[in-house]
Amino acid sequence: MKAKLTHTNDSGNPSMVDVSGKNATKRMAKARAVVNVGGEIMALIKDQELMTKKGPVFQTAIIAGVMGAKQTSTLIPLCHPIGLEDCQVVIQTSGNKIVIDTSATITSKTGVEMEALTAASVAALTIYDMCKALSHDIVIEEIKLMEKTGGKSDFKRDEI
Repeated sequence: MKAKLTHTNDSGNPSMVDVSGKNATKRMAKARAVVNVGGEIMALIKDQELMTKKGPVFQTAIIAGVMGAKQTSTLIPLCHPIGLEDCQVVIQTSGNKIVIDTSATITSKTGVEMEALTAASVAALTIYDMCKALSHDIVIEEIKLMEKTGGKSDFKRDEI
C-alpha cells in the first residue's frame, strides 16, 4: 500500500482535508519545546521566573503560547479553524534548559496536534525574543509532539 499525503488531492496539489464525514470526538494533544539558554541567562532566574527589561519572560511566553494556539489556522495554511476548549502552557527549568509543555483539547472532527505544537513553538520563540538582549547564544533545541488522543489513532512518545 502506497502512503498518501493527507493534504494533497488526487492531482498532488495542496488541499484541505475533508472532515465532513468524520464524527466529532474528544481530542487532545501534548507538545514540548526545549530552549537551551545557557548558564548566564539561567543564573538570572529567581523564584521560577526570569525578568528582563521587556517583563516577566515565562508569564509572557505562556500568554503568547495560548495566543499562538488560537491562531494556528491563520499561520498554517491548510489547518482547519477550530474553537479550542482548553490550551495549557507550563514552563519549567532543567539545568540550562527551559522546558515548555503544552496541551490542547477540543471535541471536534479534527485533531489539535498543530495547536499544541504551535503553542510550544510560539512560547519558545517568545523566550528567545525576550532574552536575546542578554545573549544570542540561545538554541531552540526541539519541538515535538508528545501525545495525541482521539480521532483515528492515538500516539504517545516514550520519554527518554
